[in-house]
Amino acid sequence: MAAPQATSTVQTPTLTLEVLTVGEPMALFMAAAPGELHAVADFRRVAAGAELNVATGLARLGLRTGYITRLGTDSFGRFLQGEMAREGIDTRYVAVDAAQATGFMLKTRTDDGSDPQIEYFRKGSAASRLSVADAPAGTFPARHLHLTGITPALSPTTLELAFHLARQARAGGASISFDPNLRPRLWPSPQAMAECVNALAALSDTVLPGLAEGRQLTGCHTAEEIAAFYLQRGARQVVVKLGAEGAYFADSAGAAGVAPGVPVERIVDTVGAGDGFAVGVISALLEGRTLAQAAARGNAIGARVVQFPGDSDGLPDRQQLARIGG
Repeated sequence: MAAPQATSTVQTPTLTLEVLTVGEPMALFMAAAPGELHAVADFRRVAAGAELNVATGLARLGLRTGYITRLGTDSFGRFLQGEMAREGIDTRYVAVDAAQATGFMLKTRTDDGSDPQIEYFRKGSAASRLSVADAPAGTFPARHLHLTGITPALSPTTLELAFHLARQARAGGASISFDPNLRPRLWPSPQAMAECVNALAALSDTVLPGLAEGRQLTGCHTAEEIAAFYLQRGARQVVVKLGAEGAYFADSAGAAGVAPGVPVERIVDTVGAGDGFAVGVISALLEGRTLAQAAARGNAIGARVVQFPGDSDGLPDRQQLARIGG
């Protein structure tokens, strides 16, 4: 018997989106109490995935944000569809695949700010079957494209899709942001990872590496050297995340500086901080703010996110953003 065929909700866009992103959303089961995963009895289910976190944060700030992905017809897929609808994320480019499962993950709870233990169950997922066929037809339908280094790592077809979208966005006059968001286990080798990630960064306007990521990808040591590496390869702006120290920013016009970090009294969970940072930078730049202001907003949102347990729990709406000075 033939395998069930994927069905798609893709439609011709009627309204221009402000941001479009692509990736794998996952059901995340967060431990209710600290302890090793094998000993956890109770979990809280939430939506997760780096690109979905960014889409959620931008939608909460009122930006019309679309998401390209594939979900299974299973309960996890239906759950994620409901979460995207609740957050106001545009799902015209979400395809439903009856033949593949939706990925999920387990995460321990930490109360001391240390990195949690995470286990992924995503091999052969519906999202790993994304391909160029899932890209919007015709002119790129958004002002801005956000990419991460996770999507091209999922499969050869998702890699092809990521580069296709970058070129499509460039041809359509859209700006592009890129967060390396390295997942070494998904790549065949560190060399393959660096080559692909750096090639996507070269197609982007704004590159958002962490300091450790930048060192791994470029062989450079300082934030200034990492920024110069990407500017020399075609990026217009680079913001290097420095953790508690803030962020170093530089652009192709020669502007550079450091946006100071935002003090946090108690760190609950560091996962999702980089996605919150991306939300701050992207939203500020789309509002016409300077790169320095964008880096400062990224710091403010990232600092808020680490004070909450879920990947997206701390992403603010406009009123909450105003209260933290964003």
